[in-house]
Amino acid sequence: MSVWDDLQGQDAVVAQLRQAAEGEGLTHAWLFTGPPGSGRSNAAKAFAAALNCDQEDVSLRGCGECAACLTILGETHSDVAFVRTEKVTITIDEARDLVSTAGNRPSSARWRIIVVEDADRMAERTTNVLLKAIEEPTPRTVWMLCAPSPADVLVTIRSRCRAVALRLPPAAAVAALLVKRDGVDPTVAERAARAAQSHVGIARRLARDPEARERRLETVRFPLSLRGVTAAVMMAEKLVKIATEEANSSNDERDAAEKTALLATLGAPESGTLPPAMRSQVKQLEDDQKRRAKRSVTDSLDRTLTDLLSFYRDVLIIQMGNAVELVNVELRSELEDFASRSTAEVTLARMDAVNKARTRITTTNVAPLLTIESMAASLI
Repeated sequence: MSVWDDLQGQDAVVAQLRQAAEGEGLTHAWLFTGPPGSGRSNAAKAFAAALNCDQEDVSLRGCGECAACLTILGETHSDVAFVRTEKVTITIDEARDLVSTAGNRPSSARWRIIVVEDADRMAERTTNVLLKAIEEPTPRTVWMLCAPSPADVLVTIRSRCRAVALRLPPAAAVAALLVKRDGVDPTVAERAARAAQSHVGIARRLARDPEARERRLETVRFPLSLRGVTAAVMMAEKLVKIATEEANSSNDERDAAEKTALLATLGAPESGTLPPAMRSQVKQLEDDQKRRAKRSVTDSLDRTLTDLLSFYRDVLIIQMGNAVELVNVELRSELEDFASRSTAEVTLARMDAVNKARTRITTTNVAPLLTIESMAASLI
């Protein structure tokens, strides 16, 4: 077992990080970039474990079996902080807390490590709070920032970081990981990896959840029934409903558990009105949960539109001569029939409409249903 085992299809990245963990080319700040599903945060976590591994022999660091590796991989190590947000952005107060943490010397490990998994979700003024800490790092502190691309991070930050560029692994590598790590049937693993377009997290969810596979197939098949404006409106409503239900199903139970835990921590009375100090903390939790719910719906819609985009991607592949493998192989006959009734130029325009909808939903405060309805109408 090794901390690098989950980084399938990233041989160049593993070699770069192994070398740094052995002391060659190690620097105080790193920027991990790559498309969603490429394993940015997994690479950063593995690197953090290798840097603080208990093995004395540098060539063995990242063993995945010592106490340091296991606690870092489990995100319970006292000297390694993992920062991610389930809200729209990382706040400036959270950034200040990071800087304060980074200023402390490690308590037991070689390095104090700060892993920021959503560096692209910081506003400019928030990122500027980190700038001085990264420019003038505390000895024995290493920053690891993760973002989809270098352009998603301020140039003043990325110019001070060593780049680690990941790519989407081949579907075969993702399928092999699902079989090895999760015990998934090889046929199911192959179909899930292909449907997820090599996104490891989504592939795992599809492989383990038959209902998720059905919802995805329903989304992909939507263009086959588009015959007019009424059908487009109905499709939009269904897409938003699928995404919202999927997001809410995972949030409701978690929200209730968080509130119960907070009330227990505060020593709240079992009945009656809460004291003002307690009410303010409960209100803060509820506000955070609302922001998280909004982020969850946005992310779920983006995934749904990515699935829809795979339909038009396959249509374009067929129209261009089947140069590469289809994502939705099981729909080949229907895709070929659909492709025969349009041109590559039309398909590209439809793909552009889907991508514009994704951008509007993830970057602006628009009503999702209106955006999806507009997109659906342009797909007719």
